[in-house]
Amino acid sequence: MIYLDYNASTPVDPAVREAMWPYLGEYYGNPSSGHIKGREVSKAVSKAREQVASLLGAAPKNIVFTSGGTEANNLTIKGVAHSLRGRGRHIITSVIEHPAVLIPCRFLAQSGYEVSYVGVDSTGLIDLQAIADEIRPDTILISIMHANNEVGTIQPIAEIAGLARERNILIHTDAAQSCGKIETRVSDLGVDFLSVAGHKLYAPQGIGALFIRSGIEIEPLHHGAGHENGRRAGTEPVPAIVGLGVAAELAEQQADDAVIIALRDRLHRGLQSKLGDRLVLLGHPHRRLPNTLAVGLRGHFGADLLAKCPDICASTGSACHSGTREKSAVLAAMNTPDDVAFGGVRLSVGRFTTEAEIDEAVTQLVAAASESAIPPQCC
Repeated sequence: MIYLDYNASTPVDPAVREAMWPYLGEYYGNPSSGHIKGREVSKAVSKAREQVASLLGAAPKNIVFTSGGTEANNLTIKGVAHSLRGRGRHIITSVIEHPAVLIPCRFLAQSGYEVSYVGVDSTGLIDLQAIADEIRPDTILISIMHANNEVGTIQPIAEIAGLARERNILIHTDAAQSCGKIETRVSDLGVDFLSVAGHKLYAPQGIGALFIRSGIEIEPLHHGAGHENGRRAGTEPVPAIVGLGVAAELAEQQADDAVIIALRDRLHRGLQSKLGDRLVLLGHPHRRLPNTLAVGLRGHFGADLLAKCPDICASTGSACHSGTREKSAVLAAMNTPDDVAFGGVRLSVGRFTTEAEIDEAVTQLVAAASESAIPPQCC
C-alpha cells in the first residue's frame, strides 16, 4: 500500500504508541482521584498539557483536551454564541471551512443567529477586505481555518486576527491540518481559540485540544464534574492524552519540512513530466501546506483514477451520488472549471512516506490516466 492520505489521518507514531502503552495497563487510575493511582496518571496528563502548550507557544492552563478537532470547533463556536448572545448574534466564517465549523454555524443559524460566509479566490485564499466588509456591531466571532484540508491553502490568520482585535471580536482558527506541519504559535497568529486534531498529528484518533486565551470564559458543551478546569466535563482519556502530548513534542522537535516538501515536489514533478498541461495544480502555488499536493487532471474523474490504482490510498475533490457527479464545495467556491475539478485528487505525504512510494505512485497514476476518462455527458 502507498499511503498518500496524511491529511485524512496520520499513522500513530511508534514513539507515541510506546508512550501510551503503560497507561493501557499498569497506570489505570482516574486522574481526579486523590490516591496514588490517581496521582500517577494526573501527573501524565499535566505533562501532556505542557507538551501541547509548548507546541502552540501557550501556557498549559490554556489547553483543554477534547475528543478531537470537531469537538474543539463546536466548543468554541457554540460556547461563544451562548456566552456572548447578549452582546450580539453574528458570526463570520468562510465557505471553505470543514463541516465541523460549517455545520455548527448552520445549527446556530436555525436558533436565531446570523452567519456570514466569505468567499475565496481561485487559489482558495480569503480576501481580508471581504471579512472587513462583513463585520458588524453585533459580530461576536470570526472563525477561519488556518489551512484548507483539501487544497492546502494557508490563510492570513494573523492579519484576520488584527481586524478582529481592532473591533473587539473573538477570533478562532481550526488548525487541524496545520498543527505539526507549519508554525501554529498562538502569539504569532493572534487568535483567541485554536483547535487541534490528534489524528492529523501522528497521535491516535479520538483526541484533540483547544487553546483558549486567558480571560475568556465560554459555556462548555459537556456539563458534569469540573474536569479541565470546568471547561470540558468527563474523565480524561489518559492514554490518548499521553499520546497527543508525545506527538506534540515530536512535532516541535522534528524539523522535517524540507524532506516533506521534497517528497511533495518529487510527486508533482513526476506527474507533470508525464501528463503535461493536462495536470493542473489546485490551491495556492506558494501559500500551501508543505505536504499537500492537490491536482486536477483534465478530462478525467478523480474517483475513477484512484479506482484504477488500488495500491494508492488518497482522496478525491469530487463525488459521485446516484449517478450524478459533483465537484467538492471547496473547488466550487474556487470557481475551478468542471473539467479540472472533476479530476481533482488530493495527495498528501507524511513522515513515513518514501521516495520509492512516490515514484511508484507516479507510475500508477500516469497509467490510470491513460485509461480512465469522463464521458462527455458528465462534464
